[in-house]
Amino acid sequence: MHVQEWLDTIPAVAIYALVAGVIGLESLGIPLPGEIVLVSAALLSSQHGEVNPVILGICATAGAVVGDSIGYAIGRKGGRPLLAKLGRKFPKHFGPAHIATAERSFDKWGMWAVFVGRFIALLRIFAGPLAGVLHMPYWRFLIANVLGGIVWAGGTTAVIYYLGIVAEDWLKRFSYVGLGLAVLFGLGSMLFMKRRAAKVAAEKPPAEPEAVPAGE
Repeated sequence: MHVQEWLDTIPAVAIYALVAGVIGLESLGIPLPGEIVLVSAALLSSQHGEVNPVILGICATAGAVVGDSIGYAIGRKGGRPLLAKLGRKFPKHFGPAHIATAERSFDKWGMWAVFVGRFIALLRIFAGPLAGVLHMPYWRFLIANVLGGIVWAGGTTAVIYYLGIVAEDWLKRFSYVGLGLAVLFGLGSMLFMKRRAAKVAAEKPPAEPEAVPAGE
């Protein structure tokens, strides 16, 4: 069943909770399709008056901010061992090369990496926990987190909602277009991060062998 068709069968309150929950868990560090769910819900709100786009945007923003904050707290407490553990369990998302790419982004952009990371699929998962691991001051993290959540979640909801209003008939005939655009954007972000990760891995010098004491 199409995601949007499934969302159409549940009450508005459940949709708000679903969007906030999925985005919150994704921001916390769990690989989930938060962007796809948000786009589908925003399209639904443009076609059905029961789903209020303002409430939807607020719930999405709240999920993003709260999820990132929890991820920050977990990362600050767990530190490097947490990243190593996640890398063993989820090598496709938390592998050493991906972690290295994300760390370079934080070193280069600082708090702006949290803001920009909200718009990049893989970095959206890393931002909260990695900021905690790197001990970024929480006030800086919170500012970037809140601004990024508002612009990404609120902006996505508004754009998709008004697109649905303006082109309602067109979207009814091609209901997969909005979702397809979100998928393409997400895949593009993932490919970009994978290429960056591969480049970092290729540039990383090999570990030097340990010196053997004389006489052994």
